[in-house]
Amino acid sequence: MLNSKTAENKMKAAEAREMSVADLRDRIQIEKANLDSMKINHAISPLEDTSKFKKSRRDIALMITILAEKEKQN
Repeated sequence: MLNSKTAENKMKAAEAREMSVADLRDRIQIEKANLDSMKINHAISPLEDTSKFKKSRRDIALMITILAEKEKQN
């Protein structure tokens, strides 16, 4: 089972490259769900650190890019 990473912990590209294609897909879905819930929570009661949105979006973009690279290789 994957450990869900919070937006506070920035993902490294090397860490994402070590993951399998299936793990990357699962992780992307988890991170997108986390981002959506952060947005909803922010609408209800504003977050103190709004930079978490940017970090989360960057992690998702990084994983999508690496997933595309891996799929292109196969």
